[in-house]
Parts: sequence; structure tokens; C-alpha cells
Amino acid sequence: MQYNRRKTIEVKIGDVPMGGNNPIRVQSMTTIDTMDTIGSVEQTIRMVEAGCEYVRITAPSLKEAQNLAEIKKELRKRGYNVPLVADIHFTPNAAELAARIVEKVRVNPGNYADKKRFENIDYTEASYQTELDRIRDKFTPLIKICKEHGTAMRIGTNHGSLSDRIMSRYGDSPLGMVESALEFLRICEDEQFYNTVVSMKSSNPQVMVQAYRLLVQKLDEGGFKPYPLHLGVTEAGDGEDGRIKSAVGIGTLLEDGLGDTIRVSLTEEPEAEVPVAYTLAKRYDKRANHKNIPEIKHYAINPFEYTRRVTHEVVNIGGEHWVPRVIADLSQREAITQASLFSLGYHYSVPLDKWNITDMACDYVYAGNKLIDFAIPGTLGIIYDYTTWLTQNEKDRVYPLLDVNTFLEGKQLSNALNFVQVSIENVNASLIETLRTNKNIVLVITTDNEHGMAEQRRLMLNIIDADCSAPVIIRRNYVDLSQEELQLHAATDVGALLLDGLGDGIFLSAINCGPEKMLNETAFNILQATRTRISKTEYISCPSCGRTLFDLQETTNKIRVRTNHLKGLKIGIMGCIVNGPGEMADADYGYVGSGPGRITLYKGKEVVRRNIPTEKAVDELVNLIREHGDWVEQEN
Repeated sequence: MQYNRRKTIEVKIGDVPMGGNNPIRVQSMTTIDTMDTIGSVEQTIRMVEAGCEYVRITAPSLKEAQNLAEIKKELRKRGYNVPLVADIHFTPNAAELAARIVEKVRVNPGNYADKKRFENIDYTEASYQTELDRIRDKFTPLIKICKEHGTAMRIGTNHGSLSDRIMSRYGDSPLGMVESALEFLRICEDEQFYNTVVSMKSSNPQVMVQAYRLLVQKLDEGGFKPYPLHLGVTEAGDGEDGRIKSAVGIGTLLEDGLGDTIRVSLTEEPEAEVPVAYTLAKRYDKRANHKNIPEIKHYAINPFEYTRRVTHEVVNIGGEHWVPRVIADLSQREAITQASLFSLGYHYSVPLDKWNITDMACDYVYAGNKLIDFAIPGTLGIIYDYTTWLTQNEKDRVYPLLDVNTFLEGKQLSNALNFVQVSIENVNASLIETLRTNKNIVLVITTDNEHGMAEQRRLMLNIIDADCSAPVIIRRNYVDLSQEELQLHAATDVGALLLDGLGDGIFLSAINCGPEKMLNETAFNILQATRTRISKTEYISCPSCGRTLFDLQETTNKIRVRTNHLKGLKIGIMGCIVNGPGEMADADYGYVGSGPGRITLYKGKEVVRRNIPTEKAVDELVNLIREHGDWVEQEN
């Protein structure tokens, strides 16, 4: 089995075609008010010079759609021919005008001819068909204009803006997202318009991945053309959180050969998004020559629904009660001291003679052959290479790491927990049979394959097919990467497995890739992004655009400073109403721009306070969290 990118039709978008044999394209979206022509032009130029191949600009009304012509004219005057994409939500007349000006128009099926009021509607087949006919009447004029002017279209479904009609029939689900897009695609195909791209975006990487997979299946089953896919995780946030969350969603699909263009949505300047997308895409330029992987004939995992693999419990790994564990690697150090643990979430107080443990404290430390001669924190376990472990007289919370041959020789083992490192080549019948009788074994799976995620997934399928319930730790090794590359690669490689319910822990080893603290936090952030282990507050923060009604970067930082100690809480921060309530249906609290200098606060998807002055809104959000009993005081 070899990596192959899904073959799609080519879509013409100005002079930069997408799909077919073209490379994975990189794009982003301006954040400047569309009526600010020069500001929009200069930001577009910064994006293009950063590597952006398409630039999207919001056109919420006719006046912004009209001004796209001025922006385009000024860009061409300055020698920039980048294709422009108009972003449309509620205004068909703006879309119809923009389609005559720019190279591509994005429409959101949930907003374009539908509405969202969180109402459950009981449709008959006849009344539902009447709604489809209404949508056809609204949508067909845009298709005809696109055909006439050679304009491409993206049918962009957002999980947060599924219409009441779709929600009533299909629920808040990946299927609803897919059917929302297919309704519009059917109209396009009836009009013989195929210059179309499709997206299935969500702020939850798990939902996003399931929706794209289901879309591809439905396109194939329904006889549709293989349209190019635009990949993105909406409202990913900023900093390392936004990058890791984006990589988990986008990278999982890229690993399976899905995706023709990428937009990474960060609450940062748009030119900062471009290098992230490029780093994700460039891994696949030479992926096709990797070591062959045995073909999967029976896929024991449901790719459209999360179910964690059933394992038995070994100490605090596996089983139904334990979250995935984090193993930190200190084996490259010359010596391991108490200070070595500071970067791993353990802080030793000399005056109190005790350890303070953070929410990102690793569960195990791999020490290799380096001895630890001090009292370790009570929640920590130590892993030694087998020969070093044998020399230890005190073996409380000290465990061996063995290779397969040593394990099968039947040598002395820990009575509590043993780690056995395996690759796809040495998982055989003899190993499986031994694992069935030894219930104190945790497998550590490794790979040196360029397409390592697929090989490790294949290895785990072998284990599942053999009816083996041993817990599995996913180990990946990296060398000579930048910190950002390490975060993106690891989030892709490990996150893709965790999204499918595979893996009971993460073990990242790296040489010359950045500090141990960053590596440890990356592991926890991957677990957070896959929602398999929550260790901090989650921010569902949109990337800003010309519709945004306040400074998103500044506001997100203010909210983060006040609330980042509220472990497990999800807070949505939205610049406008377009996707706000829907995306925040998955959040505990929401902060949404509702007008110039005005904020609306949500509890879940319900509005609880309106028209709050911006300068008071963060305080009001904190008060709201207090009132609902979700506030805890921050420890000094």
C-alpha cells in the first residue's frame, strides 16, 4: 500500500488551477474592512509575498462586493494577479455581483438561502421538497453567472451554521454537514456547472475529519464528480494551540491523500497562517516513495464515528477509566536531576520539601540508562532500558522497556508493568500469543516509515484483528526540526491515530527540535485538540475578517489572561454573528461581536446578555462564568 493523493477534477481559479495534478494550494483571508481598499490591497500583498496562492475577502453586502473591483484593479496595477475569492454568507445579491468581478465565490449553504434560529421543524416530504425548490430558485442565478464569467465556486459548509432545516432532518452531525453541501452540488450538476470546490469545516477536528471522510464516500456513492477539497479547522485559535489543532484536523486528512487546498484559521495576522499551511502541505511532495505498507483488507474502525479501542488496564494505562498517558524522554541528558523535571510539569519546593504538580505534568519519564537517585513525585513513573532496570533494587514505580526478542525469551519482568517496543515487522503470532497470557504488558509502537502514521495504523489493525487488548503507546521520533515543524508533524502523526480512537498514550522523542518543555506541552496539546485528555481551557477563537467588530487578537489575549486556569472550560470568541452561535453550541460560554463597540454573551447557544460595551465585556464574561458556578479562583 502506497500513499496516493485522491485524484480530483481540475477547477480553474484565475491563473492558479486547483485539483487534478496541481500541488496542494495554500490560501488565507484578509482581516481588513473590505471598504478599506488600500488597506485590503496592502494586506493581500503581504499574504502573497508570504506564499498565499488565493486570497479570500469578505463581501457581506452589495457595497463590499462592489469594492472588490477597486481592490482587484489596484492589485493588478501593482503587478499582483493573485486570484481573489469573495466570501458570502447571507446575501445572494452580493454573491451575484462578486461573481462578475473575482475569480471565485464562496457560499455557505447554511446561510445563503436558509436560516438558523435553533428551531426544530417537523417536515413532511412535500414540505421539505418545497424548501429545496426555494433554494434552487435562489441559488441557480449565481450558478449561471459563474458559468458565464468563468468564476469558480466553493460550497463551504460550516458545522456552526447548519440551517434549522438541515438540523431538523439530519441532526447536528457530519451527515448533516455533508447533505447540506450535496443539496447545492446537485443543483450545480443539474446546471452542468462543475467548476466547484467543497469544504466541511468545524472547530472540532474530530467532527471535521468525519465530515470530509463521509463527503468523499457520498460523492463516490452518488455518482458525483470528484470535486477538489478545501481543508480547514475553523476557529482554531492562536499560537501553538491553533497550530496543533489545525494540524490534527488538516493533517489527518492529508495523511489519507485528501485535500487540494489548505487554509489554516489562526487568530493572528493572515500572513502568519501561510507558513503553517505550507509546512503541513510540503510533507507530501515526496511521500509517494515510502516503504510499502501491507494493504488493509478489513478496516476494523468506523471512520465516521469516534470509538476508543477497547484495551485492558495496566496500572494507569488503558482500560475504560484512564485517559491517554504522556511519556517524556530524558534519555538524551547527561544526568537527570530534580531540576530536570521542572520542564515536565513538576516543581520541587525546597523549603516545603514537596513536589507541586501542574495539569501538564507527564505521567512517565523515559530515562534510558540514566539513573535517577532522588525521590520522585508520587504521580510519576520511571522507565529504564531493560538492562538498567535489572540493576535497580527499589522497583516501586520503576518499569522496564524491552525489545520484542528480549520479551519473548521469558526473562525477568516487572510484576506490575512492562513496556515492549514493537514495529510492524515484529508483531507476529508468537508475540500476540504471549501478550494474551501476560496482562501487564503495554506495547510501545514505533516506525521509521516516511508514511509512519499509516504504518502505525496498520500495525494497530493487526493487533485488533488478532483480538489482542494490550494498551498501546504511540512513539514517534524526530530529528532536526524547528519547534513549529515538530508541533505540526507530531500533531499530524499522532493526532490522526487518536481521532480514530487508537492509542493509550504519547511518547515523543526528539533530537535538536526544541526544549523538553515544548515537547511535553505539545503532547498534552495534541491530546487536548483530539479531546481525548483535557488539561486546560479551550478557546474557540475565529481568525478575524472584514466582518469582525473588535480586535480579536487583543480580546482573545485579555480573555485568556483572565480564564486560562479554568481547566476543561470551552470559551468561544467570535468577531461577528456569522458562525458564532453555531460554533459556540459546542462551547460553554460565548463572546460575540454584535455591533460597533458592542458584545453579546452566550451560555451555550443561548443569548444571556446583549449590547454590552466592549470595555466592560470581559468583566461581564467572568461574572457570567461565576454566576453559573464554573469559576474557580486561580492559585498563586
